[in-house]
Amino acid sequence: MGEDKRPVMVSIQCLAYNHEPYIRQCLDGIVMQQTNFPFEAIVHDDASTDNTAKIIREYAEKYPDIIKPIVEKENQYSKRHLFSDLIPKEAYRGKYIAMCECDDYWIDPLKLQKQVDFMENHPECSMVCNRTKLYSEKERRFVGDSYCYHVDGFISPKDIILRGGLFISTCSVLYRSSIMQDGYPDYCTKCHVGDYPLQIYAAMKGHVYYFNDLMSVYRIDNSNSWAGQRKQIDIEKRISTVKSEVQMLKGFANDYPVYENYFKTRMMAYVNLNFPSRKYSIGDQNRYVAAFCEEIKSYPFLWNLDLRIRRIRMRGILKFYPYRRLKAFRERIFFVD
Repeated sequence: MGEDKRPVMVSIQCLAYNHEPYIRQCLDGIVMQQTNFPFEAIVHDDASTDNTAKIIREYAEKYPDIIKPIVEKENQYSKRHLFSDLIPKEAYRGKYIAMCECDDYWIDPLKLQKQVDFMENHPECSMVCNRTKLYSEKERRFVGDSYCYHVDGFISPKDIILRGGLFISTCSVLYRSSIMQDGYPDYCTKCHVGDYPLQIYAAMKGHVYYFNDLMSVYRIDNSNSWAGQRKQIDIEKRISTVKSEVQMLKGFANDYPVYENYFKTRMMAYVNLNFPSRKYSIGDQNRYVAAFCEEIKSYPFLWNLDLRIRRIRMRGILKFYPYRRLKAFRERIFFVD
């Protein structure tokens, strides 16, 4: 059989770092995809210190038409702390870009076909995503599902903005590469995470559709993942990461004023939610508040009260003040549809 000369329909973004225990499962989920179009996986290894790069090369030799490796000699994320530019834009050839970090994996061999078929029939749609199973590395078992709704349907920009980056599972995402043609804003590329700004940007550029089908698996309680590393950062790094997301939200609020209230509300919630816990010193907590004094000055009364209560270090109060239980109440107060 001759080489497939058709243009690549989907480029898959795969970021790897010390993912030796998981990467085979990730790559197996990619190469098992059954499609009527060509696709490729750009697998970026950020100078892993284990056998991750060796496994990537093994798969690249076995599946040269699919696995396209980029193996770094020096860790790039430690230099820039940005995910958005780890893989050069020119590496992506697909009309669509799918995402699957190398500690996650796909379980439906028709995932790409289903998503591309929908996008081809709905040109107004900029992104699709799906229901995802959650696998706990700590408990070594599946512990539930991550889902947007209980049925298929379009996701409102309000939900994408307010519910944060974990509302949509990154390993479920597929989006049109053309939405980047106008230029991805600097406030997105400079954000400490790559998935959340991308989800918002896609929602600003078109519609986002959700499949309630289980097609992917997201690992939680994984110390090698970004979320696992985030829990271990010092106060200065914590401030820096929160600031980058605040600037991203402010940028969107300026460029898309119709959603300004949602962006501002998410910003206040994010600053408050990331207030340092008891493991940080009072001095660290004060430094955190000082770093966001300009934002806090503009807080409405209830958001100021929210922050003040969080600053009280007594466990007896904090345990009766869970963020999630107040979300619906806050939305009724601050949002006008």
